[in-house]
Amino acid sequence: MFTTLKNALKIKDIRSKLLYTFAMLVVIRLGSQLPVPGVDRTYFARWFAAQSGNTFNFFDAFTGGSFLNMSVFALNITPYITSSIIMQLMTIAIPALEEMQKEGEDGRKKIASITRYVTVGLALIESTAMAIGFGRSGLLEQFNALNVITVITALTAGSAVLMWIGERITENGVGNGISIVLIINIISRIPQDFASLYEQFVKDKAIALAVLSAVIILAIVAAMIVLVIILNDGERRIPVQYAKKVQGRRMVGGNSTHIPLKINTAGVIPIIFASSILEFPVIISSLVGVRASGVGAEILKGLSSSNWCRVNTPQYSWGLVVYILLVLFFAYFYTSITFNPMEVADNMKKSGGFIPGIRPGKPTSDYLGKILKYIIFIGACGLTLIGILPFVFNGLFNASVSFGGTSLIIIVSVILETIKQVESQMLVRNYKGFLND
Repeated sequence: MFTTLKNALKIKDIRSKLLYTFAMLVVIRLGSQLPVPGVDRTYFARWFAAQSGNTFNFFDAFTGGSFLNMSVFALNITPYITSSIIMQLMTIAIPALEEMQKEGEDGRKKIASITRYVTVGLALIESTAMAIGFGRSGLLEQFNALNVITVITALTAGSAVLMWIGERITENGVGNGISIVLIINIISRIPQDFASLYEQFVKDKAIALAVLSAVIILAIVAAMIVLVIILNDGERRIPVQYAKKVQGRRMVGGNSTHIPLKINTAGVIPIIFASSILEFPVIISSLVGVRASGVGAEILKGLSSSNWCRVNTPQYSWGLVVYILLVLFFAYFYTSITFNPMEVADNMKKSGGFIPGIRPGKPTSDYLGKILKYIIFIGACGLTLIGILPFVFNGLFNASVSFGGTSLIIIVSVILETIKQVESQMLVRNYKGFLND
């Protein structure tokens, strides 16, 4: 990785893109410290600290602390991520959007434009709920129409600006801009997390115990990173052979290739969906100030990840079982709507391709579907393991960090993808230089 970065800095075009990306990241971090006008930040910090468990830590990690600071970037890029997922699902469900996607570049531009409007709409809804819900509880210095409108405008504009910055990074910088915006927010919390672990497990301990604790923490983090890399890069390659055919006076075809089926075909989406579904009732009850009692309170405690795997309250760990089942379900569900074995088999048949030993058409589709089921299960198990480890450590040792599970998958995936993109740009430049010579 460092060798790739060193070589990339020697190339003027790539160096300019890296500097542009870095400048945009500086703007993002500065904006994360800019407070929303009319907000009592001290009150909000007290409110956040008073919440039971870590229900909002997941969201605050994605916003790089902007949510806790109630800055203009408090909503961050989450409305865009939500709108992108919605549009991806709607593209499968609505034939008009599916046809639009098949139109090529023009269709993708139209879908991207719709995604932007949906993002602004979601940001407007979320900022309105936050301004009114928190404002009534004392978040605003003065709860009046002017302050509510100011907060709504600032939060919506902040989310729109981050969306714009992400798109500019994609066009003029390096990597996927939206992913870069997300990863810088998550990384910004890592020093704070390590400081918290140091205070809890290393500081004021005997030297031998402190060293052992530090080694164990680093070993766990390293093992999770290795597991994420394996899960991210692992794939099953299905061999494909193309038959020879005559075009004019030439014999073409006869080459062989492969279909790469990634082990983690759904990425981090299953964890995000599962976490969102379980945390939604807890977040809503906290925002509206409803204090559940009896069975309702017990259900909310079970849904809160902060109560899982605790020795003194093992009855609430049923929520972890539901979480695991949801991750497995969404891994299969999301893959089923994004990868169509029948469509792949038809495209292979039209282009004269076939899998050795498998007849074209439906047998090929059935073969791909059968392999895909095994691959999804392996990937979902690995994804589940990465997702539940932070909950286990938090429950057993009260070690709550923001870079575990989902965040770690995002960090490693984005870094690997960005490095690959830099390497491909360097390769293209070398080809261009060779052709110019």
